[in-house]
Amino acid sequence: MAYWTLNDVPWDCFDRSKVDTDIVRIVKAASLVEQNGGAYEHHLCRIFDDDPDFQQAARRWGEEEIQHGQALARWVALADPNYDFAAAFDRFQTGYRLEFDSAISRRGSRSGEMIARCMVEVGTSSYYSALRDAVREPVLQEICRKIASDEIRHYKLFYRNLMRYIDRDRIRFSQRFRIALGRIAEAEDDELAYAYYAANEIADPYDRRRYSRAYARRTLALYREHHVRHMIALIFNAIGLSPRGRLSYAASRLGWLAVRYRAARLARAAA
Repeated sequence: MAYWTLNDVPWDCFDRSKVDTDIVRIVKAASLVEQNGGAYEHHLCRIFDDDPDFQQAARRWGEEEIQHGQALARWVALADPNYDFAAAFDRFQTGYRLEFDSAISRRGSRSGEMIARCMVEVGTSSYYSALRDAVREPVLQEICRKIASDEIRHYKLFYRNLMRYIDRDRIRFSQRFRIALGRIAEAEDDELAYAYYAANEIADPYDRRRYSRAYARRTLALYREHHVRHMIALIFNAIGLSPRGRLSYAASRLGWLAVRYRAARLARAAA
């Protein structure tokens, strides 16, 4: 059972005068990615086929991810009544395909899979926190607050299971670091770019670079330094480093400078 339901969202507080069209575009994309949680849930249950406790937790996680997509899609329906979420999701699933039926993790081990899932939850929790703090529309604020809280719980779920498997997998720090860095880099892959395209630009042919930049320009502008600092702390924790040491502080500062630099470059290019 989920910690909250769609009935817990104050839909009657929706304020159209506080809707930002750029925000609507990225929320449309996010709703498609979240709605696809069932595919990742299936993949995790295949990888952990002999771990019924984790499978049960993964199924609950998948249900909550799908609920995130439903909540975001319902908000978009208020903000843009002409938007066809079902058609957009069908386009997304048709155009963006991964091998979800494999019982072998692309990360090389179960521990590696948990590190990768931790990185995803780091990204989503920071994204929804940044979105919550940036938007003015009260219903979307509340939805983002609920989702960000869920994503932190999900991070803790995957971290606990990482600790269960890490000794038996004998995974070294260098491997943890490489897997984490690789999964972070995949944020630039087709999933988010294609979701943005499928949700917003169906008349044009897909151009990965164009739509990746369009999505990133709108999302990076939301972040503030404390969002990046929190993100770095969670990453360090997952790879086995102190989340509050000098190295974490330095990485946070560099991370924040990198976010500001890229956001500025994308804004200039769009102008």
